[in-house]
This record gives sequence, C-alpha cells and structure tokens, in this order.
Amino acid sequence: MTEPSIELLRWTGPWADDDPDANFKADVALYTMLDPLETLRPLGASTGIPVGALVRYVLARWASAGSESLLNAGPSVIERMWTTISEAEQTDTTEARLAAYEVVRQMVAWLRAPLDM
Repeated sequence: MTEPSIELLRWTGPWADDDPDANFKADVALYTMLDPLETLRPLGASTGIPVGALVRYVLARWASAGSESLLNAGPSVIERMWTTISEAEQTDTTEARLAAYEVVRQMVAWLRAPLDM
C-alpha cells in the first residue's frame, strides 16, 4: 500500500469579507506562515521517531479528536471573541452589538462543527 503524500503549503487566501468561514481562513493564513517542521524535526531527532510519523500522528490526533478540539481552541479564540464583544460594547450601539453577535455566532458554529455530525 502506498502511503499518502501531501505538500505543506503556505496559504494567504483570498476570501470575501462576508465569507462564513472567514475567521477559520484567517487562522489558516496565519498558522501556515509558520514552519511546523521546526518543532517536529528536533522532536524526531530526540525520540527516534521519523518526522513523517510525527506529522501523521499530529494530523490524525487533531482530526480525530472531534469535540476534544473544542478544548484545544486555546486562548486566541477566546481573546478574539472577547475583543469582538468588547469593541461592540465600547461602540454602544445596537448595530455594533448585532455585528459582534454575528462574528461570535460564526466562531461558535465553527467550534461546534465536530459536534454537529
């Protein structure tokens, strides 16, 4: 059996301002600028595990985590939600609050995706 092979690409978009997946796409654009192998190469060297096996492990563990990924959303997601709400509160208009609601709603919908199967 031939093992799957993929190219690790940097990606910066584009996407439309009203794209329902804009927050996710912005996150992908941000994180694909990093080189994940900078972490995995030394880990492979110190553990004796091939880098390809580590990449496969990371992908399989994250992709199969389901709702566990909610716990791994991390502080950046919470901070983005809080900033959105805080800015709407400072603006102090119904329109700003409704716009913030929509942004946060989209983020929660994305976080809920593993549960919505």
